[in-house]
Amino acid sequence: MKFATKAIHAGVKPDESTGAIMTPIYQTSTYVQDGIGNHKGYAYSRTSNPTRHALEKNIAALENAKYGACFGSGLAAIDCVIKMLKPGDEVISTNDLYGGTYRLFKTIFEKYGIVFHFISMNDPSAVRSVVNEHTKLIWVETPTNPMMNIIDISAMSQIARSCGAWLGVDNTFATPYLQTPIELGADIVMHSATKYLGGHSDVVMGALVTSNEEIAAEMYRIQNSSGAITAPMDAFLVLRGIKTLHLRMQRHCENGERIARFLKGHERVDKVYWPGFEDHPNHEVAKQQMRGFGGMLSFSLKGNRIEDAYEIVKKVEIFALAESLGGVESLIGHPATMTHASIPKEEREKSGIVDSLIRLSVGIEDAEDLINDLEQALK
Repeated sequence: MKFATKAIHAGVKPDESTGAIMTPIYQTSTYVQDGIGNHKGYAYSRTSNPTRHALEKNIAALENAKYGACFGSGLAAIDCVIKMLKPGDEVISTNDLYGGTYRLFKTIFEKYGIVFHFISMNDPSAVRSVVNEHTKLIWVETPTNPMMNIIDISAMSQIARSCGAWLGVDNTFATPYLQTPIELGADIVMHSATKYLGGHSDVVMGALVTSNEEIAAEMYRIQNSSGAITAPMDAFLVLRGIKTLHLRMQRHCENGERIARFLKGHERVDKVYWPGFEDHPNHEVAKQQMRGFGGMLSFSLKGNRIEDAYEIVKKVEIFALAESLGGVESLIGHPATMTHASIPKEEREKSGIVDSLIRLSVGIEDAEDLINDLEQALK
């Protein structure tokens, strides 16, 4: 089954009682049982809910994985993964990690004895130099947030296998439309379904998928035990959003490319970070593991003045100054003071998150309108 067909049909079927083509919102906390332990597969909605179950199957199918689980947010999904570890275990991750993930690792789990290493993953040899007998998880974002670095998933998988560790991939920016990490050797794939999967900026949700039975058993145990689940209405909204994922991603990619090329030629712009450029580091890796370059990009300004960045994000009229990404509408953000403010300034700047850096989530509006909006803001 091809991607577009799976996006619409995988994991769902018409309601047996009414024939409704859309999966119903099972807004219920519990289920009547015919006898003790005799039920129709559902006993309590923290453990499982038919609407959420349909979405979990759908996302797993899109990622070509066997098992899926949905959570109250993307960070709740990552929280589940780290809870599979124990004190003394070590995690290797990228040095330009999403600020919320960095905060979760450093301020929540580090005090429980889990050790985190944040390094550049552009070169796999740098990762090999940090691996040791305590390494249990390699956690990858690709493209990274907000520097749009590309990490070789297959190479990371080989490193993880060599030391008996798991490879986890945050696939939020690419989505399964552009990239399927399970096929490249990942053990776990995470999504902030808030972003492109939902696609309409009206839900907060996270998801994990895997084909590893051991990981799946732990994933479901922690999901049920910790209770950080998503609600039936939110599951319904993301199911609906996924039905147009392929169409939206096509337009995000087209608009992203046009805006990246416009910005690269602008006299006020210093650098543009977009993996579709031939001079982008690991562009060839991106071409091999992705089916397009997405709608996310960042750019810095000549002179690197924070005041200039503030002026531009205030002057835009179509782009909205807001946290998050991946919706149909275009968003603009200032990573140093918004999404990555929790990372110390010295650490931010080491990875390229300078004061003038601006991140764009390019929506599906008319590209010419978006370019005109940026042009007037840059004047």
